[in-house]
Amino acid sequence: MKMSQLTSDSDLNRVQMKNVTEVTLFILMGFTDGFEVQVFLFVLFLAIYLFTVIGNLGMVLLIIGDSRLHNPMYYFLSVLSFLDACYSSIVTPQMLVNFLKENKAISFLGCATQMFLAVTLGTTECFLLAAMAYDRYVAIDNPLLYSVSMSSRVYVPLIIASYVGGILHDSIYTVATFTSICASNEISHVSCDIPPLLASPHTNQLLLFYVVGSIEIVTILIVLISYGFILLAILRMHSAEGRRKVFSTCGSHLTGVSIYHGTILFMYVRPSSNYTLDHDMIVSTFYTIVILLNPIIYSLRNKDVKEAIQNVIRKNGFLNQVSFHSKK
Repeated sequence: MKMSQLTSDSDLNRVQMKNVTEVTLFILMGFTDGFEVQVFLFVLFLAIYLFTVIGNLGMVLLIIGDSRLHNPMYYFLSVLSFLDACYSSIVTPQMLVNFLKENKAISFLGCATQMFLAVTLGTTECFLLAAMAYDRYVAIDNPLLYSVSMSSRVYVPLIIASYVGGILHDSIYTVATFTSICASNEISHVSCDIPPLLASPHTNQLLLFYVVGSIEIVTILIVLISYGFILLAILRMHSAEGRRKVFSTCGSHLTGVSIYHGTILFMYVRPSSNYTLDHDMIVSTFYTIVILLNPIIYSLRNKDVKEAIQNVIRKNGFLNQVSFHSKK
């Protein structure tokens, strides 16, 4: 009796291993509506993608090119913009191609690579936003010592630590996800994300909930504590102009943090009873739209960035005039 049970268990394991090894590609089901809807979505997300890449890389070039923006606050912002441009370039091109072709397959390695890079960049951004909150506290609490307190020996390790944290976090999920792939290779999503790839919903969703939840708690606490001290510093200010400047500086970061963490919490940190792949796909797609808002948020609410943009426009206008007169 025991021998036959051991044999059947062994056969079952071999079948399961065979199913796992046979998964060499995945089919991204995504939005499976009519062709007209797919074309509309292609045009919409192509416009979003171009705006996101141009806006974020434009922000990076603006910070590099304007000497007034050469301080830790804008170095953090340039890294954030670079992360957003990279994230969009990892996820959106594959999605655009799938809108217009019938074969929506992606290789096993391609899927694993896409998920690893996307989650790494997303987690890195989470840590980076916390570091930016600490940077704002240091700048507002003692502005005269800001350049000393937030020197390159401080902000460079913070940026590196954000990347390392993102890589370590995603390594856990990549191993956990792709060593427990179920037999079905159909993914009800527009990209290779963690939730639709989980083979064992109960076990892996608990892993997802606890690890992402712990990261969210730590980073949100850093943000809240930093802004708690910022609030105390504001209450000690006697100048209305000083308070206005602080609100202008911190408002854009708070807006970006709220949108980012709100999206992540809804996507990954919720009870499994409330979890559906359709909702996850919609929110994940919404996140690609959220990314394009960052250049707008950080440029419209920041006086230094607006002045730098105006200088670029004026210089280009002057160069065009010089070029026009020289042709005459």
